Amino acid sequence: MATAEIRRTVEPTTSRAPSAAPSAARAEHEARRAALVEQLRRADAPPRLEKEISNLFRERAPAPATRIDTRAFRHVLAVDPEAGTVEVEGMCPYGELVDATLAHGVMPAVVPELMGITIGGALAGVGIESTSFRHGLVHETVLEFDMVTAKGEVVTARPDNEHAELFFGFPNSYGTLGYAIRILAKTIPVKPFVRLEHRKFCDPEAYYPALAAACEDPSADFVEGEIFARDRMVVSIGRFVDHAPWTSDYTFEKIYYKSILECDEDYLTVRDYIRRWDTDWFWCSKNLGMEIPLVRRLVGRERLNSRTYTRIMRWANRWKLGKVYDLLGYRSEAVIQDVGIPLAKAAEFLAWFHDTIGILPIWNCPFRAIHPHGFPLFRTPPGALYVNFGFWHPIRRREAKPDGWYNRQIEKKVAELGGVKSLYSDSYYPEDEFWQRYDREVYDRLKRRYDPEGRLRGLYEKCVLKR
Repeated sequence: MATAEIRRTVEPTTSRAPSAAPSAARAEHEARRAALVEQLRRADAPPRLEKEISNLFRERAPAPATRIDTRAFRHVLAVDPEAGTVEVEGMCPYGELVDATLAHGVMPAVVPELMGITIGGALAGVGIESTSFRHGLVHETVLEFDMVTAKGEVVTARPDNEHAELFFGFPNSYGTLGYAIRILAKTIPVKPFVRLEHRKFCDPEAYYPALAAACEDPSADFVEGEIFARDRMVVSIGRFVDHAPWTSDYTFEKIYYKSILECDEDYLTVRDYIRRWDTDWFWCSKNLGMEIPLVRRLVGRERLNSRTYTRIMRWANRWKLGKVYDLLGYRSEAVIQDVGIPLAKAAEFLAWFHDTIGILPIWNCPFRAIHPHGFPLFRTPPGALYVNFGFWHPIRRREAKPDGWYNRQIEKKVAELGGVKSLYSDSYYPEDEFWQRYDREVYDRLKRRYDPEGRLRGLYEKCVLKR
């Protein structure tokens, strides 16, 4: 058993509440929508969203813009456990969405790992988690959404209506077509606890088949992997259970990722399982000294989360604190990426990554596309199992390298192996190569239809040129 703080309990942590009557919530949503439409119609300069926090890891250049306040669009409008759906506004953070749905005995079918991520952001970007081997990425779990355009027009996109091309083309568009303000998404039923099994491996040739086998196990509810060294890999499998002999607490003094190597079996409440990575930003909180026991106690449980760390990171970037390494003779490059690699090529990519990049730990999250139509800005063959590699750390070397050199090597290798890359962080593609990876024909058609005046930046301009 892990050295985690133990909660002796067999009491359920979820309860079923009656689904709230949606009429009042919808009326309030309509009022917020009308105010937003008016903001956009009055905007003199191109709009930019005013948000509390962003989980994008690329800084955009300052430019004239009209700030559009969407912070009020964070309400859960209705939860329908029988239909398996939740209706929610686009700026609702997953931390709040999870709590609202758990009260009804369900959870969103895919919950991204950081609780400050909004459902609209995960739809416009790419959201993934340990249920993605079965349910796909976040956008695969969306049934319909309302998008407001830069001119203040609101359209409802579904896979079977006149805005079907927008429905499939919106994921990975990063706010360059418009903003999702209302989303209807799938939920799945939960049990009070999750039993975790951590299977250890020392060889990628055994580790990746085991990861794939876990995805084919009908009893597995959650599957992911963690790579700590060339010879230290773990497949973590979670299953819903009604009872638990104990539950571990990784929300304060004890650290989840360290427990993975310390124990073979663990139990968490369903809420704590969903939030397991948020307390320490996976393992990135150590860069801020947050793994030091005294620091953790001083900071306090309520501030140990990704929202706090993101604010600190943005403050450090604004004051260019990373430049101190330049004074010491180091060249620093942030390598913060999530890339999807076909399962058959995962071991090859890992070996190359160890030799060329060398960042550890690495998160592995298996996923597959579910919808046969496919999503043109993040296209993978339906049903094919991919492995997401998540790695987030600066590389500091004394030898001089061109700007973005390590990130560019990753982009080239991902393309060589038939993989895909999310665009939430820095990208260095030449424009012609970028549009080979992301369907320009579909994107341009959507841009002409929904942003004909070009009030929003284009995808390449925003995600690569950072305009």
